[in-house]
Amino acid sequence: MPQQSEVPIEVAARLAVAIGKINRRLRPRNGGLSYGLLSALASVVSVGTIRPGELARLEAVAAPTVTRIISELEGRGLITRVQDPADGRSFLIEATEDGAAEVLRARAERAKQAAALLAGRSTKEIGLLAAALDVLEAAAGDEPRPPAN
Repeated sequence: MPQQSEVPIEVAARLAVAIGKINRRLRPRNGGLSYGLLSALASVVSVGTIRPGELARLEAVAAPTVTRIISELEGRGLITRVQDPADGRSFLIEATEDGAAEVLRARAERAKQAAALLAGRSTKEIGLLAAALDVLEAAAGDEPRPPAN
């Protein structure tokens, strides 16, 4: 098992600042979904049919916030409510086809914006960034992707 090392606070602080700045530069344009709405929609698309309480847990938001998010996404036709087969008094939510397409469109737009931010970097710098992605994805809770051939 690889040895774990302590992360110097300076490294963690620089990473947090850089991620924050990059994230602000990747904000939706032209009336796209806010980051919070897009994040919630992406979670619904990823998980599939989900209870509102579970969505609130995944997004780390309170119940009133997830209620507003669900209302906004439903109003835009990006999610739909379905009756909970285990409890007829409650409902589940799932993404519509338009919702799934919106997540793909927003990710493509953010990828273009990220590519523009990185334009002009050297091949070596891009290689270093690519090598760091496994660590960043693991920290984000994602599974690392296999290396590209």
